[in-house]
Amino acid sequence: MNPFKSRSEKVKSPFAEFIRNAKAVEKKRVYTAVLVEATKRQNEIMVATEEKSV
Repeated sequence: MNPFKSRSEKVKSPFAEFIRNAKAVEKKRVYTAVLVEATKRQNEIMVATEEKSV
């Protein structure tokens, strides 16, 4: 990806399309699901690290 790309050139990816076209409710649903899974993964990593150090 070119950091000097002009803003008039739209990125064509499923994620970019979702961000441009999804309704606020859809975005909130996806963001919430992503945050829940990320939190679960972080907690798993913390527990695993704690178990290794004991």
